[in-house]
Amino acid sequence: MEKTENTKKFTKSGLLGFFLKGSILLFAISILSSLIVTFINVVIPQIIGFAIDSVIGEEPAEGVFAWFAGIFGGVQQLKDAIWIVALVIIGLALVMAVFQYCVTYFNHRANQTLMRGMRNKLFSHIQRLPLKWHVAHQTGDIIQRCTSDADAISNFISNQLTSLFRIIIMVVLSLTLMFLMDVELALIAAAFIPLLLAYSLVFYSKAGKSFKKCDEEEGVLSTYAQENLTGVRVVRAFGRERYERDKFEKQNIYYTGLWVHIERFLAMYWTTNDFVAALQCMLLIVIGTVFCINGSITAGDLVVFISYNTMLMGPVRQLGRIISNMSRAGVSIARIGEIMNAEEEDYGEAGELSGDIEFKDVSFEYEEGKPILRNISFKVPQGSTLGVIGGTGSGKSTLMYLLDRLYPASGGVITIGGRNIEDISPATLRSNIGFVLQEGYLFSGTIAENIGVTEEQPRMDEVVHAASAACVDENVRAFASGYDTVVGERGVTLSGGQKQRVSIARTLLRKTPYIIFDDSLSAVDSDTDAAIRARLAEEFGGATVILISHRITTVMNADNIIVMEDGEIAEQGSGKELMERDGIYKRIYDMQMSLPEDIKREVQNG
Repeated sequence: MEKTENTKKFTKSGLLGFFLKGSILLFAISILSSLIVTFINVVIPQIIGFAIDSVIGEEPAEGVFAWFAGIFGGVQQLKDAIWIVALVIIGLALVMAVFQYCVTYFNHRANQTLMRGMRNKLFSHIQRLPLKWHVAHQTGDIIQRCTSDADAISNFISNQLTSLFRIIIMVVLSLTLMFLMDVELALIAAAFIPLLLAYSLVFYSKAGKSFKKCDEEEGVLSTYAQENLTGVRVVRAFGRERYERDKFEKQNIYYTGLWVHIERFLAMYWTTNDFVAALQCMLLIVIGTVFCINGSITAGDLVVFISYNTMLMGPVRQLGRIISNMSRAGVSIARIGEIMNAEEEDYGEAGELSGDIEFKDVSFEYEEGKPILRNISFKVPQGSTLGVIGGTGSGKSTLMYLLDRLYPASGGVITIGGRNIEDISPATLRSNIGFVLQEGYLFSGTIAENIGVTEEQPRMDEVVHAASAACVDENVRAFASGYDTVVGERGVTLSGGQKQRVSIARTLLRKTPYIIFDDSLSAVDSDTDAAIRARLAEEFGGATVILISHRITTVMNADNIIVMEDGEIAEQGSGKELMERDGIYKRIYDMQMSLPEDIKREVQNG
């Protein structure tokens, strides 16, 4: 059996750890440098306090400051050369600047490494998700999660989470030194901390839902823009510019209103936060001045204490910012987690495949209780051609989606060479089955690049040969740049028939043993249709071919034809046999062949 089960699920913390691989060392250097900056920040006020009390004032130097003064010949020497103290402070500031540079440089470098890894891992994972996942999610929302949400996570980690270590150290050091200097003042300062943190937590609990709603509505807005830009031809053709503009504007107004509500909420939060911090600082200055007048604290100690309080309140308020930003980051992590926890398709390794294709009582439903296919059974011998014809919604294309394992069958068995396709890896199936879709999707590159969309870069002569087999070589050579012509997004510069033939050339280049045409000749005229099928029979005579079409002339010469109606096989047999039965196939044949020539050409040309 060529598959394994992917059951890995991420928690929020586990997902962060997964994304942080490769950037942890850089963040660690940034955090270490930040701690050194914090230590110097704590030391400088002590030196300033010593200068005020002992160098300028008459307080005796004690402890480490007595040792410090002794290095320069004592306090008296420093009184005569106070510039030495200033020089020491400047020197410490320069050292702090160097480490602050390290903080910024390594933090930014780590952030870019994190973003690069996050984008690569997200994109790689999305590439391995099954088709049913992509069908269930809007493209604009996926893009929004991979851009805005990824940025929110990266910014939170690099700007907030890395600061958390410095904040914790700063708070602990500042509070410790403040309590050592004056317990009463320290208690007054510390009393405001729980108040600010509690207020931040209340905000965090309320803001989370608002941020989630904003992210969801941004996804809707992105989807509107993506769909409108993708379908610009339809919009212009039907004159829907005003309608689309009004629809986008309505959603944009709603989305903007949500953010205005959040910004108003944030403004109230920070205004209240600022008021509480200012009130705390004012109380400390007033009470500290009284203590200084009473002689319980020196002027230098008061200056140092206020400096430490500023250092304390800054991180505490920043902690509130981190908590508030955590709400946005938490929503973003959850939204990206929904992508990363989606079960991947076990693609497996590619191998060779040969033999007959057989459907045995196959059923399928996209939604439970709404069957699309019911009890489908048929066989396609290796090297033969099967034609599939039927009305819109009859289940023709769904048959091929099941064969390629783009969707799992709800019931029954599909085999190739006697092997259940559930036991064959998708890599093996898709490397052996060439699939030409009705809508020829082209990438924003040259014609040569679009034909050569394979794992190995093909030679130019192989590209030209495939284009000739698809009857598009002459059209390509008519362009000024030939095969180097840039087709634009989704092949916007090519006609529908040219896009289909480029898609056919892309598939023929792979030379797979199984080829499926899903109504992919509908945009070419009947003569080109016949020419392509003739070249196909000439050069790929050994391939097993399935032709899905609404056009009777496309399938009439197939070895076997099945007629689909309401998810069931209504008729099956060769073209001759079906004509003799006087059933659905014959009615379609008679209708298409009896039309006036101009209408017949229109029907045959899709």
